[in-house]
Amino acid sequence: MGACLMQPEQTIRRARRLRKTPTRAETALWSLLRERAVAGLRFRRQVPLGRYVCDFACLSARLVIEIDGGVHRLREGEDTDRDAWLCSQEFTVLRFTNADVGSRPHLILNGIRRHVGEQ
Repeated sequence: MGACLMQPEQTIRRARRLRKTPTRAETALWSLLRERAVAGLRFRRQVPLGRYVCDFACLSARLVIEIDGGVHRLREGEDTDRDAWLCSQEFTVLRFTNADVGSRPHLILNGIRRHVGEQ
């Protein structure tokens, strides 16, 4: 990874902790993304990028998937800053809600396919 994407040790430790305690929505989405199940893309979960930990990322496609629960309504400014930084690193960020994962997973899968030009 480039110098801009170097992760501070505390971010790496946080990512490891988050991998051990996924939310229900993260577990459900991971079951759809793992093992290159969508467009042949290799996704990783709880990926440290810079000082941030992203829910899911496909580094080869420069794609980040964020699943937002209720707490994100309180952190919109922080999420905006994070998205801006990720975009400055040439990542595309797709944000979905926990409800989307549970009742409309096709929205997420279609968004990924659109990103890689499969639709």
